Amino acid sequence: MIRFDDETPFARALDALPGADDGWVRLARERQASLTKPAGSLGRLEDIATFLCGWQGSTLPALDRVQAVVFAGNHGVASRGVSAFPVEVTAQMVANFRNGGAAINQLAKACGAELSVVALDLDRPTGDIALEPAMSPGECLDALNAGAAAVAPDTHLLVVGEMGIANTTPAAALCLQAFGGTAQDWCGRGSGVDEAGVTRKTQAVEAAIALHGSHCTSPFETLRRLGGREIAAMTGAILAARLQRVPVMLDGFICCASIAPLVAAQHGFVDHCLAGHCSAEQAHARLLRHFGLRPLLQLDMRLGEGSGAAVAVHLVRAALAAHNGMATFAQAAVAQAI
Repeated sequence: MIRFDDETPFARALDALPGADDGWVRLARERQASLTKPAGSLGRLEDIATFLCGWQGSTLPALDRVQAVVFAGNHGVASRGVSAFPVEVTAQMVANFRNGGAAINQLAKACGAELSVVALDLDRPTGDIALEPAMSPGECLDALNAGAAAVAPDTHLLVVGEMGIANTTPAAALCLQAFGGTAQDWCGRGSGVDEAGVTRKTQAVEAAIALHGSHCTSPFETLRRLGGREIAAMTGAILAARLQRVPVMLDGFICCASIAPLVAAQHGFVDHCLAGHCSAEQAHARLLRHFGLRPLLQLDMRLGEGSGAAVAVHLVRAALAAHNGMATFAQAAVAQAI
């Protein structure tokens, strides 16, 4: 099991990230060229299949185990009126997940994913990032390790989601610290706040950066000062997936924001990731551009929970069905292009 005992192994992991196997990528492309279709005619479906081949080390990759994990946490900054919902909703939605009644339950079932829920100290919100660090070093490590522990090493594709009232505010702060700009660039309506709510969110993010920005000297410090338990858990899960060569389907703005400090420090960090969708949260498209990722879907979703990523899993299944199941020109006795 991957575990970070202190900040040092976390930092070292970022400097020793495994990559896709170029040899298997080359073989996958050769297979694509031999299938009964014009070259490149399946577009990004071909790229998805080749991506899986490189990370799985196979010309016929599998998607037998798709793991979806939803992490939940509460935030002290919620007291500033930055969300349309009260903090009690986090625990209520965790119960809904566990009872099978949420959107992610249905979408995970539809795409063939195993769903689990990890609630992180819901009765103990993080510190208000406009006044103090979100977490102590020990609390941040606990959250990172909870995320890392949730990733099964035999997973073929990981979907990571979250639930946490007010978590678009720390997400915006993480993005601003990682990639610059203004607080307005990164603050949107989240769960549906009005203009006054967006203003309160923007002010909270500005205060957080003014307080913590000069201290955010590493990805770990940025996460613990500006993030949240469920956000750090997603970071830990996505990093653990990379270390185990497990591909990840990224979800929306908050999921992507959880790795913004890592991408800012190590741009190739997202090499094992697909962007499932671009959400309606106004900063998500900006964040994906910084990542250099093109979303597979754009459905105006903004739910979180891993919901958009779960829908995108269907595209991976389609890509592998074609890649693994099509006949070659030789097998089908079909003449190739000249």
